[in-house]
Amino acid sequence: MSVKIRPATENDIESILEIVNFAILHTTANYNYEPQSFEVQMEWFHQKQAHDFPVIVAELENQVVGFGAYGTFREKIGYQFTVEHSVYVSDVFIGKGIGKQLLAELIAIAKKQNLRTMIGAIDAENSDSIAFHEKFGFTKCGVIKDAAFKFDRWLNLQLMQLILN
Repeated sequence: MSVKIRPATENDIESILEIVNFAILHTTANYNYEPQSFEVQMEWFHQKQAHDFPVIVAELENQVVGFGAYGTFREKIGYQFTVEHSVYVSDVFIGKGIGKQLLAELIAIAKKQNLRTMIGAIDAENSDSIAFHEKFGFTKCGVIKDAAFKFDRWLNLQLMQLILN
């Protein structure tokens, strides 16, 4: 299985949207309730580009099977060296090392951009994602209890951080 990691283009937005909307509808990896529209996803992409934030995709046999991105952690200027990332993999390709390749590339890009800290905000029940991040050196730095409500229950948000430099 030869996966290619590359910068996303506008042509990838439909595939990214399918992956995001699956997560919205079936998981607690994304706390939105309703599927996003193509226009909203395209605006998200353009906002990342406008701020020089990466959006990358994992491509397998000309099919996008995952993506990763990072962006502003908080709006105040003092946070300019801290980013929050997201990595999503198509449900049929989870556990095949694609997320690992995406996160490794995001970390490399963030280091090249001289960023200091990368934050992951993970549903606290998602032990697989927490363990995945720990393999990259992320450490738990806090839990926000009852941070979100989805699927008729309150969810805790595990914050994790990686010091890049």
